[in-house]
This record gives sequence, C-alpha cells and structure tokens, in this order.
Amino acid sequence: MIVTWSYKDRDTIIQRLDPRARLIFMFCAIIAIIQVWDFRILVAWLGVALGAFFLARLTWQETRRFWMVVLPIITMLVTITALTGRGGEEAYKVTHPIWSTVLFGRFTFTISAEQLAFAASQFVRMVTMATFGLLVPFTIHPAQYGVTFRGLGMSDKFAVATDLAFRLVPTVAKDFQVTLDAQRARGYELERKGGGLFQQIRNLAPLIVPVTIGTILSGEDIIDAMDLRAFGAKPKRTWVIELKYEPRDYVLIAAGIIVLVVTTVANVLGYGNLWVPGWLLPG
Repeated sequence: MIVTWSYKDRDTIIQRLDPRARLIFMFCAIIAIIQVWDFRILVAWLGVALGAFFLARLTWQETRRFWMVVLPIITMLVTITALTGRGGEEAYKVTHPIWSTVLFGRFTFTISAEQLAFAASQFVRMVTMATFGLLVPFTIHPAQYGVTFRGLGMSDKFAVATDLAFRLVPTVAKDFQVTLDAQRARGYELERKGGGLFQQIRNLAPLIVPVTIGTILSGEDIIDAMDLRAFGAKPKRTWVIELKYEPRDYVLIAAGIIVLVVTTVANVLGYGNLWVPGWLLPG
C-alpha cells in the first residue's frame, strides 16, 4: 500500500502551474535565500513564501502536524545559536555585547547585538525554506511526481526512486497507525505506566517490528512489480502523464533564474550581509 501526503485538488493558481516550473523556482529561491543574511531581504522572501502558501489555499488544520514538528526544531536550533554564538562566524566578525554575566564564578556568558540579529535572520530563513518545501507534497499531484522529476532531466530510475521517497514517510506513518489500532483492538496498552524511559521504548516493539517488516515486504513487492514490467531496460520509457509548459510557467522559471543571478551577483559584491538594527547596538 502506497500512501501520499494530504493532497487536495483545489484548482488554485499554484496548482495550475507546471510542477517542473515550481520546482525550478523553488530551487532558485532556496539557493538565493542561503546567500543572504540581511533580515529585511529574508522577510521579503518569507512574504513570497507565505503568499504562495495562501494562494495554494492550504489551511492550518492540514499542515498542523508539519509545523508542530518543524517549528520546535527550528526554534531549538535558533535558540542554541543565539545563546552560544556558534555558527555566526561567517556572518559577522565584530560583536557589540548588550548583556553579560558570569556563570559558576568562572564562565563569562555574553549576548551581543550580532547574535540576536543572526538568530532572527536564521529563524526567518529556515521558516521560509520550510514553507517553500511544504508546498511540494501538498500542491503537486502524487501521480505527477515521477514524470515531474523525469521532466527535470533525471533518469527513469532516479525519478521513480524520488517518487517513492516522497511517499515513504506517509506510507510508514499510515502503516504505523493501522498497526497501533490493531494492537489496541487486541488489548495492547502503549501508554503503560511505570518502567521509565527504557520500558516505554520496549513497549514500542510490538509496533516497530511489524511496521519495519511490512515496509521491507512492500519494497520487495514494488521491486517485483517493476521487474515484471522490464523497468530499467535500455529503450526509452514513456509516461502516462505528459506535462507541457504554458507561458506562465516560462515567466515563473525566468523570474527564479533572474532572482538567483541578481542575488548571486549582489552577494559577490558584498551586499546582503547581516543587518543589525541601530536600536540593538549599545549607545
């Protein structure tokens, strides 16, 4: 059983665009974003990502699980960066301390204006890239994954492998939920009290073992099905779905390439570096 993400056909302007054009634009946008540390530019990119999110008519209820996983991870990474100052060496060389204290009588803990500005930029950057990435599984029809990657110049094998990779996580999650429901119907209690952390981990064995074995067997079934269809033979294969670029797709691709080229040139010339607001700097 192959499961997909919560895709819904909404006939939005985002879904009417060719998926190849969207992936090309997203790739250009992400490469442009990782070259910039200026908070103001990153906020503009975040606006573009959120605009695409709302144009796709995605809802919080649909994407809640994604954000409940991604946002805590991003917040933790940004907090560690802000407190330790690690990772910002490439963005700033000079620091302006705004708060300092001595810990345990021997360690000096300092927070500078550059650390806070870097952490804010890092947070906006990660959220922006996560938003762009979120649009892929939720707005591209699952049946178009393989032909989309093939249309981007990938080989048939790589296109199908990428297609299956996109479906792996929701498929395993669905199998896990089905197995959990089956075990509970048989009286199994996952939330057993007592025993500590290791006991809780052992309690997962009746779930992890069948899910893992089922995933391996499903992979074997897919391999057998592909072998029976002579997948991997030298003659060029055809795809049931055929994608065609529209004028709007060329405009989107051109916009992505232009933005990437302009950002790269500006980065080489020294623009887009870390921006520290004047009110953060000590008087």
